[in-house]
Amino acid sequence: MSVLERAGLALLHRCDPETAHGLAILALRAGLAPRPGAYTSARLRTRLAGLDLPNPVGLAAGFDKNAVALGPLSRAGFGFIEAGAVTPRPQPGNPRPRLFRLPEDRAVINRFGFNNDGMAAVAARLARRPRDAVIGLNLGAGKDSDDRAGDFARVLAHCGAHLDFATVNVSSPNTERLRDLQGPDALPGLLAGVMAARDALPRAIPVFLKIAPDLDPDEIDEIARVAVDAGASGIIATNTTLARDGLQGAARVEAGGLSGKPLFERSTRVLARLARATGGRMPLIGVGGISTAEDAYAKIRAGASAVQLYSALVFEGLSLAGRVARGLDALLERDGFASVADAVGTATEDWL
Repeated sequence: MSVLERAGLALLHRCDPETAHGLAILALRAGLAPRPGAYTSARLRTRLAGLDLPNPVGLAAGFDKNAVALGPLSRAGFGFIEAGAVTPRPQPGNPRPRLFRLPEDRAVINRFGFNNDGMAAVAARLARRPRDAVIGLNLGAGKDSDDRAGDFARVLAHCGAHLDFATVNVSSPNTERLRDLQGPDALPGLLAGVMAARDALPRAIPVFLKIAPDLDPDEIDEIARVAVDAGASGIIATNTTLARDGLQGAARVEAGGLSGKPLFERSTRVLARLARATGGRMPLIGVGGISTAEDAYAKIRAGASAVQLYSALVFEGLSLAGRVARGLDALLERDGFASVADAVGTATEDWL
């Protein structure tokens, strides 16, 4: 991390977290962020559900909810970018404050509640997206919708022509009863609607399913079966957790989803269980608690074909993407792997 980036983070941390995030987006759009491009190598180039990535280190949904900074983010070092979550209609989300830093734990708690500008505004921005980057969208359901399952298909139908991939987000803890859509009664029909919307697009794109970390082994196995049967392109593991084990920060009492370092072990165990349950039939994306190249490498060896960052950027800055990619390249070389694909799942059993 450069001296300038470190100073910028220190200034942002003097603001309340949501204001700081807004300022970070403004700085990106003003060209005040690092723009090194995506670090790549023969080892790091990754094929993910038909997508060609320069490296497997992506930006998770939530950072650029409304797709307002895709150009700068596409040059910030990530191998792929996921905007959103986006719902059919604009919605304000939950009352502020709704974002909390836990610096002692290197963690964040949020209860945003899918605040976003709605699919029409976001689709207009996606139409102007950079074409030399891999960009996807996290699909959400409206808080007051009378057809939440159908909302995912509506957003995909409206925005899909401008996307390289889409993610069905049934795992946010901040929209009441949203996680019920992960269940075996609701999920097959929901995914069938989304896949039908995908098939009606000008070109087929991969559709991923993002799941929660707060699932028992039988629930994970059932979700894996449903996702495979529905023809989903892969699974993202995981979203934020409701657990609060071992936290030190004063904000630990706040409601919402916990992300960051404390999520690493829990999310990686879910990832490994998914790797066993899917048996290589679909790629997995590992998310949760990644702040170093070693963390990313552990996710890959547990079963992930690619990873995503978000909360660690709060503490490590945007240059973390490049640092993780370079470090991952070195770890693959050290252990004799010719590619990311060669390392995927080589330590799955260690996490079960």
